[in-house]
Amino acid sequence: MSKTQVIPFQDGHASMKALLGGKGANLAEMTRAGLPVPPGFTITTEACLAFFQTGNRISDELHEQMTTALKQLEKQRGLSFGDAINPLLVSVRSGSVSSMPGMMDTILNLGLNDTTVQGLANLTQNERFAYDCYRRLIQMFGNVVLSIESRHFEKLLHHLKETACVEQDQDVTAEGWKALIEAYKQCILTQTGRAFPQNVYEQLRMAVEAVFKSWNNARAQIYRKMHRIPDEQGTAVNIQSMVFGNMGSNCGTGVVFTRNPSTGENTFFGEYLINAQGEDVVAGTRTPLAIQALKSEMPGIYEQLFKASKQLEKHYKDMQDIEFTVENNKLYLLQTRNGKRNAQAALKIAVDMVHEGLVSKQEALGRIEVAHLDQLLHRGIQEDAIKDVLTKGLPASPGAAVGQLVFDADTAAEWHRAGKMVILARSETTPEDIHGVIASEGVLTSRGGMTSHAAVVARGMGKPCVCGCEDIRISSDEKQLLVGSSVLKEGDWITLDGATGRVIAGAMPLQEARMTDELLVMLAWADEIRSLKVYANADNPEDAILARQLGAQGIGLCRTEHMFFSPARLPVVQRMILADDKEERLRALAQLLPMQQSDFEGIFEAMTGLPVTIRLLDPPLHEFLPNLEDLQKRHAQLTYDQTGTNVEREEIANLLRKVQALHEANPMLGQRGCRLGIVFPEIYDMQIEAIFRAASSCTDRGIRVLPEIMIPLVGHANELKIVRELVDFVAEQVLGKDKLRDCPYKVGTMIEVPRAALTARQIVAYADFFSFGTNDLTQMTFGYSRDDAEGKFLSHYVDHKLLPHNPFQVLDTEGVGQLIELAVNAGRLIKPALKTGICGEHGGDKESIFFCHLTGLDYVSCSPYRIPLARIAAAQAFIQHGIKGQQRVSLAI
Repeated sequence: MSKTQVIPFQDGHASMKALLGGKGANLAEMTRAGLPVPPGFTITTEACLAFFQTGNRISDELHEQMTTALKQLEKQRGLSFGDAINPLLVSVRSGSVSSMPGMMDTILNLGLNDTTVQGLANLTQNERFAYDCYRRLIQMFGNVVLSIESRHFEKLLHHLKETACVEQDQDVTAEGWKALIEAYKQCILTQTGRAFPQNVYEQLRMAVEAVFKSWNNARAQIYRKMHRIPDEQGTAVNIQSMVFGNMGSNCGTGVVFTRNPSTGENTFFGEYLINAQGEDVVAGTRTPLAIQALKSEMPGIYEQLFKASKQLEKHYKDMQDIEFTVENNKLYLLQTRNGKRNAQAALKIAVDMVHEGLVSKQEALGRIEVAHLDQLLHRGIQEDAIKDVLTKGLPASPGAAVGQLVFDADTAAEWHRAGKMVILARSETTPEDIHGVIASEGVLTSRGGMTSHAAVVARGMGKPCVCGCEDIRISSDEKQLLVGSSVLKEGDWITLDGATGRVIAGAMPLQEARMTDELLVMLAWADEIRSLKVYANADNPEDAILARQLGAQGIGLCRTEHMFFSPARLPVVQRMILADDKEERLRALAQLLPMQQSDFEGIFEAMTGLPVTIRLLDPPLHEFLPNLEDLQKRHAQLTYDQTGTNVEREEIANLLRKVQALHEANPMLGQRGCRLGIVFPEIYDMQIEAIFRAASSCTDRGIRVLPEIMIPLVGHANELKIVRELVDFVAEQVLGKDKLRDCPYKVGTMIEVPRAALTARQIVAYADFFSFGTNDLTQMTFGYSRDDAEGKFLSHYVDHKLLPHNPFQVLDTEGVGQLIELAVNAGRLIKPALKTGICGEHGGDKESIFFCHLTGLDYVSCSPYRIPLARIAAAQAFIQHGIKGQQRVSLAI
């Protein structure tokens, strides 16, 4: 085994993060900086991976290195591990490379047994404290290491308090703790068939194994999947000598942030508890005090903590989340890390730090988590609709959420899968609730503060959260929430305001958010840096206006079929489809032409001076018609029941025959896209005429129009050639030669068929641009039907790591990406200035945007609300990789 498997804090440094994990690297860095860090050592991520490779077993060599490190720690502290007189106690904490707050396990007070607890009592002259520590160890060890459900211990603790007529842990006597310890030990024996280990080295070995194993617990796997953290990172384990915040009134523990993680304001923010251990704060079992109260209770400690916090923020050039303990009026720092924050706070902190000279614009942009920007566009509550405010808690994570109450994570996940919007209400959340938090619109807790598990996790996910609502009582067993005289039951509607902490009965109407000043500043910086353009997918003038407001540089996809689904237009479309002859079809198309022209004029007006890419009709015609199965049932009912008039029966029979005639075994691979326009050219002729009539009208009014007509589903160069000739003919007929000069249009294709990518050299002869429809290209490359795949097997594939991601969410760079590269390179060999971009769902995904930058595409196109995300992601791609395409070796054609 490598010598780097166990590293004392004083021997590590920040650049060893991949080996030491985030927590271990930061502890090493703080130790080197001379800050008051309890000494300890880190077992590296290499040791974790070796543990899994050897069948979840700690090798003798690693055990020997741990023992050697313990001996060194004993010398540093002047205490001995397992000693009956001067016992050394340690904490065993996880420490992943990527921050995963609360997802893995921790054990405190390790090293206590029936003998050493007496030594600790004598050493501290505090018997109640010593046995409090011992019962905490047994409970944590039983839960984390021996997998006993916490409720067994909580039930015993509740019974003790009830019997002793006390409410708070600190009111339990030493004798009470002793009785509880015996009950806990009996619980372990009953539940596992083995006694709580008295050998402290066995405790340590089992604890380290448990923390390693927690890398693969369900909640950690869910969190890694959500945040795309690689499984192969593994976790480090930090063994740190214990300091105690639960020894009395001159002790305490807490969590502070160097800036407010909810607002981003440059104010010292945090919470603490007197006479408590750290788990009491982060678990939310007691509602803590604001850190400002420490200034009056322990002014010297407050000043020292404030000064150390600012030192750490300046060192790391980022907002810090710091855990601390005060033992007998002495401050200790237990860890620091870059603090989790919501999107608006992240933007304000980044912008402020640029103005303060702490970071550059590029550094500020680089640290923005682009997925969090969706938070800024979340809706808020319409204030004039609020009537029944039930109560108010702590505003732990901003945004408004409406949903039906549920009281456990499993129900939240089940209802979410059924399409319901839910609010998860708990006394306090635990890491085991992660799947319920993900499924919920928002989270409500009756206990816990701004740094509790619920608050931290919700902020990281961009979920509204209200914590510490002490006025409410939540009964998970009875599935109800009580506040004052009000009783809300499972399924009742409720609204949360995470910005103010309000809890409101009923489903309140919500309103759209606005672009904040900090976001506008950050977007302006991004626009200065990025080379990739950002377009919008917009199908109507309203979306086009919104897209331009959000910074779109054009429209990359206007789906003309979406204009046909309104109640006024659908009957006309159906008449066109069901026409018995061309003349009848032309009459229906003549009615549709002014409707389409009006839409195009509105879009051109909204996007004046910017390119507008319009895709001609793409889906199969059956999508506009009544469902075949429903028609068959109706026909059978009319026929056999003899209901309705003869005319009605004949109309249904006629409609059924036509729908059956249009029926295809696989319509997504049938007569759709350009195939439809070639067989029925009059359909495309109408759409093209509407486009150029709109362009002519707008040009006459001084509106600069840059139309780009996209031909869908081209698989052969001849298809594009035929439709291109039609476009050019209609353009000349409608615009005339004079207006053609004022309306420079382009004709291109959506490459969504693998053959089109493979034969791009031939297709490009008739194309001014390539737009990659990554949704269909992914379906056809994988051979997946998206609707079926996502509903049946795709999540299984991702969960079992057959695929790294859902390829409809994150672009498959190895397969689909290779086709895109082939087409781009082949097209630009013939036309070096060929315009290229993507317009599928991937246009708003960060990883996919990075691929587009590296491949040298000109633009990405995404839904309007994802434009800010795409603008910043494009800037991050440039910051990380430089000039587009520079880092990527072109594939051979």
